[in-house]
Formats: sequence, C-alpha cells, structure tokens
Amino acid sequence: MKMRAVYSVSKRLRHVGHLDLMRLMHRALRRSGIPVAYSSGYNPHILLSLAAPLNVGMAGEREVMDVQLSEDFNEQNFVNELNNSLPEGVRILSASSREDKHPAAMSQLFATQIRYDFLSPADSILSNVDAFMQRESIMSKRKSKKGMVEYDMRPLIYALSVKEGSLYALLSLSSQGTLKPASLIEELSSFAGVSVPHYIAVRTALYAEKLIPLEEA
Repeated sequence: MKMRAVYSVSKRLRHVGHLDLMRLMHRALRRSGIPVAYSSGYNPHILLSLAAPLNVGMAGEREVMDVQLSEDFNEQNFVNELNNSLPEGVRILSASSREDKHPAAMSQLFATQIRYDFLSPADSILSNVDAFMQRESIMSKRKSKKGMVEYDMRPLIYALSVKEGSLYALLSLSSQGTLKPASLIEELSSFAGVSVPHYIAVRTALYAEKLIPLEEA
C-alpha cells in the first residue's frame, strides 16, 4: 500500500533545502518503526516521494508526500509514529492510504497557492494587484540551459488577491509551466515602481486538476 501524507514545514525551518528535508524524512521514517518499503539493488533506499520541492526560504503549510509501505498500516498510527520521530518545525497533519498503482502525487500536480507575508511596507504593491492582473501579457525573463529567455508569465498566474495585508497567489505548478513565487513578486514590484519588500513566502496548498486538494486526489 501507499500512504499519502500532508505535512507542514514551519517558517523557522524555511532555509532547510530540499535534499536536507528528504534526508530528515528518511531518518524519521527509519526511526519510527513504520513498515516502509525499500528499493531493490545494491544501495536500497526508502520509497519516498515529496510532491514538490520547497524553495529555500519558503515555508509550507500543507505539503504532500507519498510513502510506499511493505504492509498495511493504520493511518492515524502513521501520523503519530512519524511525528514522534520528527524534529520540531516539521509536523505530519494527516495521512490517507492509496493503492500501490495510484498515480504519484508529483504527477498529479496542477497548481499551488502562495501567501506572501510582508515584513516591510507593501501598500504600493498591494494597491496595484488589480491593474497588474488586467494585463493581457506579462513578459519577463528567466534562466534556461541556453541562457536568458523571454516568456509570458500571465498564463501561469491563475489568481491574485489581497487579504489582511498579505498577498495570495494561485500559480501554475505542472509540466505545462511553473512560475517561481520570487519571479512574481519581483515583476509585481517592478510594475508598482518600487523595490521588492522583505517578505516570507508560505506555500499554503497544492492542487491537482480542477483545483482538487492534492491530498484528496
């Protein structure tokens, strides 16, 4: 069986890189006593997959991972045992079982919601959100294997809204296109004619197609 788990990474641990987070999860799973499945071969490893890497500097409120198990295991026991082995700042929030052949969470990704919590004044940016979204195209540049290339980020922004002083962005996160949260805030700041304010980005949700929460897909 496969267990799909929802977990959080606190702001305090937002500078932990993806590979370090993977190692942390591997160690916790080994210590927990949960009957995890291992790959075959000379150097077997736990069959664990995080749906989407968190950018360094970003916290996550509802991250998703798949863990392959060698035998059936109670969902709540999975949550409890793994939490007992994890450090402060990483928590398992829920877990639900899947059949072995169920698509990997990573392959089901469609979109993500990002919340920008500003640590310095951002009124000029927030007041320009509506005008920014009314543009038919938003041309920007990003690095590629061939150097800097121009692209239109507008189709990758599904929604932008302001709530209680924070900016919420629903962004594409799929094989069809991905927009980095930092690129969006840089472009929005440029549009508003101000420098990028200090902020902490928090990924609040991951979605499959039709905006189904990934943990339910």
